[in-house]
Amino acid sequence: MFSKILIANRGEIACRVITTARKMGIATVAVYSDADARAPFVKMADEAVHIGPAPAAESYLIPEKIIAACKETGAEAVHPGYGFLSERASFVDALAAENIAFIGPPAPAIAAMGDKIESKKLAREAGVNVVPGFVGEIRDTEHAVEISDDIGYPVMMKASAGGGGKGMRLAWSEKDVREGFEATKREGLNSFGDDRVFIEKFIENPRHIEIQILGDKHGNVLYLNERECSIQRRHQKVVEEAPSPFVTPKMRKAMGEQCVALSKAVDYHSAGTVELIVSGADPTGESFYFLEMNTRLQVEHPVTEAITGIDLVEQMIRVAAGEKLAMTQDDIGIDGWSIENRVYAEDPYRGFLPSTGRLVHYSPPVEGWSDDGEVQGKARRGVAHGSGSIRVDDGVFEGGEVSMFYDPMIAKLITWAPTREEAADLQIEALDRFRIEGLGHNVDFLSAIMQHPRFRSGELTTGFIAEEYPDGFEGAFADEALQRQLAALFAGAEFTQQVRARRISGQLNGCDNPPSRWMVTMDGRSFDVLLETGGATVDGEAVSGTWDWEVGMPIAQVTGDNEMAVQIKRAGVRWRMTTRGASHEALVLPADLAPLTQHMIEKVPPDLSKMLICPMPGMLVKLHVGEGEEVQPGQPLATVEAMKMENILRAEKEGTIASINAQEGESLAVDAVILELE
Repeated sequence: MFSKILIANRGEIACRVITTARKMGIATVAVYSDADARAPFVKMADEAVHIGPAPAAESYLIPEKIIAACKETGAEAVHPGYGFLSERASFVDALAAENIAFIGPPAPAIAAMGDKIESKKLAREAGVNVVPGFVGEIRDTEHAVEISDDIGYPVMMKASAGGGGKGMRLAWSEKDVREGFEATKREGLNSFGDDRVFIEKFIENPRHIEIQILGDKHGNVLYLNERECSIQRRHQKVVEEAPSPFVTPKMRKAMGEQCVALSKAVDYHSAGTVELIVSGADPTGESFYFLEMNTRLQVEHPVTEAITGIDLVEQMIRVAAGEKLAMTQDDIGIDGWSIENRVYAEDPYRGFLPSTGRLVHYSPPVEGWSDDGEVQGKARRGVAHGSGSIRVDDGVFEGGEVSMFYDPMIAKLITWAPTREEAADLQIEALDRFRIEGLGHNVDFLSAIMQHPRFRSGELTTGFIAEEYPDGFEGAFADEALQRQLAALFAGAEFTQQVRARRISGQLNGCDNPPSRWMVTMDGRSFDVLLETGGATVDGEAVSGTWDWEVGMPIAQVTGDNEMAVQIKRAGVRWRMTTRGASHEALVLPADLAPLTQHMIEKVPPDLSKMLICPMPGMLVKLHVGEGEEVQPGQPLATVEAMKMENILRAEKEGTIASINAQEGESLAVDAVILELE
């Protein structure tokens, strides 16, 4: 067994690998860039080596710097995590040349599966179902149009070396191909150094299901059940669960055996994942097709660990050290249900735009990397909570920064429970207690998904988000009972605040208590609230319950008709409360003063319709228009790159370009004015 390993990665996955290595008695080495000097993974490791500036291309993506760090510290092996160098065969060869072990699959397997064009040919030869498409070299846009016309729309254009949702575009028509082909090539070149693109048929109503593979160097390969990853946005996974509510034992066996056959065809060892696209319209489960094989650990691996009790990182280390797998296929079972939500630095209320900045407040529902990582004998199942458990994998800290240089994921929230319903309920409860301030985040959106009737029914497809939130996200629906309870809480907060303020009255005999009757204006409507002992009356309806909130507390626990956690703070003259997947603002006034608000002058917001405003921090990659040019609605005006994704900003109305306020290559702040129309 190794005595010291180096983790060639950052953030939560670096913390994850260090945690298991520590449990195995293996010393760890972290490598870090300028941007990560104060990061938690650097402090967790036994040693840390600085490897360069913040951009990954100047630090984490340079093999020579990783190898030099191994030599400097005496590390015998490298765990690559995911992303960066994890699927670069040349890196594995370079390590081998220096007699340093790679904690992952062999270089030929990485090369074979990393090329999406070649991998499809291998999959077909191994007897694996493959999606119809064109896997040869595409000369130019015209050739791409011809191929797409032959296959039949819709088609998916994918960068051959792509992954993580990058370098992918869905085309419903020839126009989409002409607009998106070159952009797909650019994203592939910028993110992976390879501009080759392939085109395949897009399966409508698809489910994204993947099989976890684990093999050793002695020819043994197992499948560790499946994960459902259908809930995605822009081809980036948002929610994952294990097992899948769609997969039957017969399907699981058929999928698993095909994926094992593919793995053996390339002499695979270590952990890996075969991604499949499954037709949700086919209840037989026979319509499943090979998408790609990820020759590394997956972001969503914790849900598999939770239902199998197998620590995948530990197994990767043991396999790399030459050990045989200690289990057989018959030993792989399914215990309970696990769900993972990815907490991203993005603003769902503004079209899911990337959000970078400082974490002014960061407090997860349970500590991310405590020693209490193993509950009921399960591999890092998490902190026990009732009949289930909650686990948080993170790599950030309060006061730290989510920068533009790396992935926008803040943390992964994993729950385990005996049933799917209980695991989802536990997610909602934990998300209510996830406190993040300083930048936009998707916690409300994740909670809304967990509550959604379609999610609860298990009727999932990769189009879930686009279909259920076609006009964007405005917060989870709050029924009448919840709205009345929130109104009562808002009134209670104002009452408590005023009681505290009146304690300093300047009078010997104190001051009168505030009134018990309030008018709460929330979500465009008003509620008449009468506060009482042990509850309130809201619009004539009794609302029972109490809470433990005191002035200054950011989170309170509500008991009564509907037990829940709420996050609350004062926002000017209003209150803001977040719970159950939505944020609510309210103006609370004594009932006798509330009618006077009709005499207040409403502030008119400025007219921004003539300006093209940058909706996110990013780089202006291209200006599509010039001064004096006439534009039509829907016409591309500018392309902004954020988090390595290109975003096309289009004209919302007809007009003429009056002035250009930014230049190509310029870094823009959110709400920066790019150009103005006249």
